[in-house]
Amino acid sequence: MESLQVIKQRFEIIGNDIHLNRALEKAIRVAPTDISVLVTGESGVGKESIPKIIHHLSHRKHAKYIAINCGAIPEGTIDSELFGHEKGSFTGASTARKGYFEVADGGTIFLDEVGELPLTTQVRLLRVLENGEFIKVGSSQVQKTNIRIVAATNLNMQQAINKGKFREDLYYRLSTIEIHLPPLRDRLGDIHLLFRKFAADFAQKYKMPTVRLTENAVKVLENYNFPGNIRQLRNIAEQISVVEEQREITAEKLLQYLPSKGSNLPSVIEHKNSNDNFANERDIMYKILFDMRNDINDLKKLTLDLMESGDTNKVQEDNKNLIKKIYKEENTLNQQDENQVEVVRINERYDDDDDDNKDNNYEFAETIDADESLSIQEKEIELIKKSLERNNGKRKLASKELGISERTLYRKIKQYNL
Repeated sequence: MESLQVIKQRFEIIGNDIHLNRALEKAIRVAPTDISVLVTGESGVGKESIPKIIHHLSHRKHAKYIAINCGAIPEGTIDSELFGHEKGSFTGASTARKGYFEVADGGTIFLDEVGELPLTTQVRLLRVLENGEFIKVGSSQVQKTNIRIVAATNLNMQQAINKGKFREDLYYRLSTIEIHLPPLRDRLGDIHLLFRKFAADFAQKYKMPTVRLTENAVKVLENYNFPGNIRQLRNIAEQISVVEEQREITAEKLLQYLPSKGSNLPSVIEHKNSNDNFANERDIMYKILFDMRNDINDLKKLTLDLMESGDTNKVQEDNKNLIKKIYKEENTLNQQDENQVEVVRINERYDDDDDDNKDNNYEFAETIDADESLSIQEKEIELIKKSLERNNGKRKLASKELGISERTLYRKIKQYNL
């Protein structure tokens, strides 16, 4: 059995992280068997290396090795691609065709993004795993295949099973051995090693001096979150190698190539505080609305007392401030863009059959400066502006943060000319 270091050199695997070494050791140990393997990990961590190692160290190494991206094949043709079809089995099937399971008989098939397989194809795959049998599309003849299946996915398979998107029995057949590759952010000691390897490769490819990072730039690189993992690091190294004239890269220069999303830099903490402020402002708005509702209920009770007692002077004296407060808040909602809120008039008339009841008429009037009132609409505009700023003008993200539909947000933006 070949050593771990030899395997790393042969398949150009860089790094000494303990979790990476554990994954490679499991691949080496399981390779001589015919056990099905499921490789898990985020997109870009290098899952495609594991099935190559397994095939190379197995007794099938002289047979075919076929890698299939299940997410790239249309649902209507994937059964034909995997299992083959007979002539005339569907429109366009002018000749019979062998599928991958027939072509790779005796070898290894790598099913990448296996979580994207349609449910009908999952049933066919389960039969292959159980007894090595399959049927071509448009045929009734059962065929046998001696195949070793290694699958990979970046999905949470338990969630996919719970949502009915993946068969539980197929999952357990595929994951007899599960090998998990860690994300790049959990391999801090390997990040700079990988960057240096990529930089050297691109220097040779483009015939130019190798870029190198300053000490501060290395710290920035190791503190970055790398949502795209090794694939993203490789792209960054290539961009810097081609674009930058200076071959020594400072931290400031490196930051220009690191998207802020997904970073472990202080901006994440700032974003969190912004959400907290947004939540506080929303709570204040809700409190204002609830207070207005209570005041309106008090006004209803006041009106009822007035109707029952008829003592207009007493009600006017004791509750004038309450009436002013309610209508101040109401006009704040209805008249936002004027310098002053118009005069609020309350006319309550109690008409009986005689003319003497005209003495029961009363009227209040008040002029309120708009600056003195808390404007719900202004708060709404302010919240929308802040949310759009936090999300770089992306309405979809802003509407989700505000708890409204994207269509409603678009209407608000147009209404307030934001």
